[in-house]
Amino acid sequence: MARRHQLREAVVGLDIGSTKVAVVVAEIAGGQEPSIIGLGVAPNSGLRKGVVVDIEGTSRAILQAVEQAQRMSGVEITSAVVSVSGSHISSLNNRGVVAVSRPDHEITGEDVHRVLDAARVINLTPDREVLHIIPREFEVDGYDGVKDPVGMVGGRLEVEAHIVTAASASLQNLMRAVARAGIVVEGLWLSSLAAGEAVLTPAEKELGVVLVDIGGGTMDISIYDRGTPWYSVVIPIGGEHITSDIAVGLRVPLPLAEEIKVTRGVAATSMAGDGSFELPNPSGRGSRQVPDKVLAGIIEPRVQEMVSLLAREIKRSAYPGILPGGVVFCGGTANLPGLTDLTADLLDLPVRVGQPGGLAGLNDIVAGPAFATAVGLVQLAGRSAAAAVAATGERSQPAGLWSRLRNWLEELF
Repeated sequence: MARRHQLREAVVGLDIGSTKVAVVVAEIAGGQEPSIIGLGVAPNSGLRKGVVVDIEGTSRAILQAVEQAQRMSGVEITSAVVSVSGSHISSLNNRGVVAVSRPDHEITGEDVHRVLDAARVINLTPDREVLHIIPREFEVDGYDGVKDPVGMVGGRLEVEAHIVTAASASLQNLMRAVARAGIVVEGLWLSSLAAGEAVLTPAEKELGVVLVDIGGGTMDISIYDRGTPWYSVVIPIGGEHITSDIAVGLRVPLPLAEEIKVTRGVAATSMAGDGSFELPNPSGRGSRQVPDKVLAGIIEPRVQEMVSLLAREIKRSAYPGILPGGVVFCGGTANLPGLTDLTADLLDLPVRVGQPGGLAGLNDIVAGPAFATAVGLVQLAGRSAAAAVAATGERSQPAGLWSRLRNWLEELF
């Protein structure tokens, strides 16, 4: 968190993607929702499929985006909440159970801490670590559906938790890149979970919904149920692969292929018009006309592959419901015309593009799905900061163990 001036503080979300780095700065004032006051975006080639492969290059991209955000917001950025992605991410749901410690059987924050520690006991290889342990629900003496058990009376406390794990080396390289840009990592959040905070409604999370964040190099997937994550995974395929297909199919450089994708691309041949566009010949002499249907014919197989991988992960998750919330896309590739229609046809589910909401300020700039993760990071940071300040004010001392746990639960529920 960066201090702006008295009684006003700023929170910063740093989304480090395979093709761009986005920094969103929001101001907190008077216990209200954060208001966005700054944005910085810089191209990034230091990641491959969501994993840092060039620390120096990633650090330069972070620094460039941070400097832009500082100029716009007037805030000196020294720390941020940072996104995590990559095919090294995996998840599982696990249960923990403990006996309530107090003689009068009143459940305390310490009991919640112990039961989460019990759920955390899983088989992990030395090269992996727990990124998130998210309580889905508690049970008190067999009665389930409890969101906050503190203050209740019972002899046995159980928790069902969603646990996200990551490769330790990948996390360390990411944090090193951020540190070299002079930024302190306040927290790490899985990209799809951060994006879900920005674009999903409480009703969708409660009923069952699939959040799909399609970035440049990855497709981050989280399935929500009963208000919390059920399954999280990252597939190493994204918008860059569509761009590469166009570059190869039309024999053009990657920058031009990206421009063609953005300006002329559609997800399916049936959605293409009868028009065409002009491209230079590969020889450099003269030009050629390329029908829009030819371009769509290059894009469609890759999009179908992405949707089939999404369907595979939904099946692999063993989700027992019918997903009334359907699929919500975000990320830059969500802007591809026809993506929602093609996905709805292939999966037989409702599909929409998620737009970040819930924050005041520069909504016209960060309203697109490409900024969902960065906005979600700011929302998570803002809620945590506001809850911590409230807890500190009530106690007239730094927030204790249960205060931190309660803040965490409030962010998720």
